[in-house]
Amino acid sequence: MSSPESSALIPEAAPSDEQRLHELGYAQELARSMSGFSNFAVSFTIISILSGCLTLYGTGMNTGGPVVIVWGWPFVGLMTLLVGLAMAEVCSSYPTAGGLYYWAAKLSPDNGAAWSWFTGWFNFLGQVAVTAGIDFGAAQFINALLDLQGWYKATPGHTILIFGLVLVVHGALNTFGVKIVALLSNVSVWWHVVGVVVIVGALAITPKHHQSASFVFTHFVNNTGWSSALYVAAIGLLMAQYTFTGYDASAHMTEETRDAARSGPRGIVMSIVVSLIAGWVLLIGLTFAIQDYSGEVNSATGVAPAQIFLDAVGATGGKLLLLVAIGAQLFCGMSSVTANSRMIYAFSRDGALPGSRLWHRINPRTRTPTNGVWLAVAGAFLLGLPYLWNLTAYQAVTSISVIGLYIAYVIPTFLRLRLGKGFRPGPWQLGRWSRPIGIAAVVWVAFITVLFMLPTANPVNWVSFNYAPIAVLIVLGFAGGWWALSARKWFTGPRVQGTPEELAAVERDLSAG
Repeated sequence: MSSPESSALIPEAAPSDEQRLHELGYAQELARSMSGFSNFAVSFTIISILSGCLTLYGTGMNTGGPVVIVWGWPFVGLMTLLVGLAMAEVCSSYPTAGGLYYWAAKLSPDNGAAWSWFTGWFNFLGQVAVTAGIDFGAAQFINALLDLQGWYKATPGHTILIFGLVLVVHGALNTFGVKIVALLSNVSVWWHVVGVVVIVGALAITPKHHQSASFVFTHFVNNTGWSSALYVAAIGLLMAQYTFTGYDASAHMTEETRDAARSGPRGIVMSIVVSLIAGWVLLIGLTFAIQDYSGEVNSATGVAPAQIFLDAVGATGGKLLLLVAIGAQLFCGMSSVTANSRMIYAFSRDGALPGSRLWHRINPRTRTPTNGVWLAVAGAFLLGLPYLWNLTAYQAVTSISVIGLYIAYVIPTFLRLRLGKGFRPGPWQLGRWSRPIGIAAVVWVAFITVLFMLPTANPVNWVSFNYAPIAVLIVLGFAGGWWALSARKWFTGPRVQGTPEELAAVERDLSAG
């Protein structure tokens, strides 16, 4: 990445955050109180290695086992970094809460409205699904802990109830305002870092037995019913790819971040890099600590890492490690609701969601999109409900989040490549590496989009069916049908709110109110 000083394309005196937002056509309605670190913290918290890695670890034990878990992580992490680098460059040029769908409109002068419309809908689907996946995973871990205490049996119905309560708590926290979210996100970074150290340290020191290096780095397991080892290894990448989602939060929070054109891109990239390193340490430590592979895969708690903790360090220590993981997952879900609500706010600001006036409304006391927060909560709950009758529903939700988010992530990159020299970079840019990185990102996303729609278990029936393609087709059909029948006549892409003078007047009114 080149610095501002190294590029002749970047003006010597960069505009202020408010000036740049005015140039993009928006008033400073949201409170700009987040630091660069807080912006990074939101994305790092949503990636949450103690959420994604642990909640899908049991799935990984069945789809490839240790070799895919341990080597799939750095491979997927590096490919994700390419996607993130390409996104960060565009984010620096257009630091707005709309993020991806706003970028798509600006990078396609000829038919930007259509690109913006579909990018926004895929982003909306992915954001809702990733919120569902995070809080559902947290609910499973909470239910496992309650089951171990003998207080509340781990059943699908109980998990759904806890899932709903966790979503309500996260909706309430986001209702109080961005300052408390920023504070908790900052705490979350250290919780994750210290948590990984505590968990890996306990698993390294306490157990009397550890697996061999050969087992950890080369052992393959296939409990899917499919005969192809290559196919199983490929679908086993879901654990890593699902964890590496949500870093677009740094883009959605740019209207609330100081020095947004630099802080937003840095937040995207650094959240991926730090997660890649810390997550690999966690996965290797957890895999070495496996005591009884079959017993932990088929644990009565329904959560393989919980059983690994118990078997490795004993009942009391195992429950304490489980609490560390649950805390991280709760931080993660809170930040996911934050990012989701900002995307809803921005998309509604441009009239692209049914009931946009309601979802775009700003709470005058907290200056946050409260109604958007609760739409995010309700949508996530609906996506998790099929778990009551489909035991692979959690895998499907995670697949939906990956597909929806990554399609939205890569459309602006594709359009930026197509635009070529017409793209005007911001103060954070890739220079000559922009095109090769962008091409690699597009190819990778095309591959995983097809991959994670494929069946995950054989035989395929109502209990094992991967309903990700259905959810994606429903949203695509709805968005496509609405576009063809109506929206193409009135949706013109992101709407500007006025001239710089008019926007300044809006901000004065907000401050007075």
